[in-house]
Amino acid sequence: MSDTVPTSWLVYCRPGFESDALAEMQHHAKQQGVPCEPTQGEGWVSLARQDGEAINDLHRQAAFKRLIFARQSLAALPALTLSRDDRLTAILEQVKASRWSFEEIWHETPDTNDGKALAGLIKALTKPLQSMLKKRGALRGKAGARRLHIFWTDGDRVQLGMSFPDNRSELINGIRRLRFPSRAPSRSTLKLEEAWHEFIPREEWDDRLSAHMQAADLGAAPGGWTWQLVQRGMYVYAIDNGPMDKQLMSTGQIDHLREDGFTWEPPQRLDWLVCDIVDKPVRVLAMVERWLTRKWCREAIFNLKLPMKKRWDEVTRCLTTLEESLATAGVSAKISCRHLYHDREEVTVHVRLAH
Repeated sequence: MSDTVPTSWLVYCRPGFESDALAEMQHHAKQQGVPCEPTQGEGWVSLARQDGEAINDLHRQAAFKRLIFARQSLAALPALTLSRDDRLTAILEQVKASRWSFEEIWHETPDTNDGKALAGLIKALTKPLQSMLKKRGALRGKAGARRLHIFWTDGDRVQLGMSFPDNRSELINGIRRLRFPSRAPSRSTLKLEEAWHEFIPREEWDDRLSAHMQAADLGAAPGGWTWQLVQRGMYVYAIDNGPMDKQLMSTGQIDHLREDGFTWEPPQRLDWLVCDIVDKPVRVLAMVERWLTRKWCREAIFNLKLPMKKRWDEVTRCLTTLEESLATAGVSAKISCRHLYHDREEVTVHVRLAH
């Protein structure tokens, strides 16, 4: 393989989900008729082939916004093994040979304890490398907003990747770190907050998450997701047989109904449906389909708890079923799905109806 052109499509993912991220990548490669050689480590996976043009096309066509298990998506050069006496020269030489130019340099690691242990080394190398790349003209002011990612898998092992605007995560390591609000009833509150950041442009929050809206939270207790809705000023139907947080209930913005979330029906069309019920994906999906095909809400965010194996297959099956159900009902909608940082054995789905 040449070390001057991208020879692999590199993706970061949550440790433990490498096979799922890889299955998703191979699905896209198969769709485009691009056979590749898979490689994986802890918290990352890649597909490689000698044809750099095919890799570039694969990386571009498999748009990051449509990927589910990927935290970051890069067109990458072959991995480098560095000398512990001089870690910079090999990096500089590969950048020079590639003729890459870029506006930023991001040093990243897998989301593992070993990866985090590299922070000191990376900090020591950041400024010297940045200075050298500026002198060589690779790091410059106008380079199409391209970004060089230096992915450290060990102290002497790196892989250089390039990302492009509108086809990447704008977060270091692809991770959105949110501060847990101390007054929220449970840490699950961060799942809904992250979902809003992921699926709704910040400039649209005032219109789509506004104080005059009404929402339903199915399986609400003790109120982690309801808390987020209340913070936006919404009135919430909290549906759960379990108890809700007393301080949250004192806001007067919640109607707590001790009913079954799978069978409850709203009194009128609502703006939002949210759901983090722990149950089989097929059962949650059937419930949400009922809401969406009958247009009981305008937007929905819900989690699908996944099996331990073949998660990609399960997600694909669920999303296909949802798309087909909406199409049969004549309901036009935009569906998005992502394995968020604050998710565990689940993915988060967002659906916005056209009308």
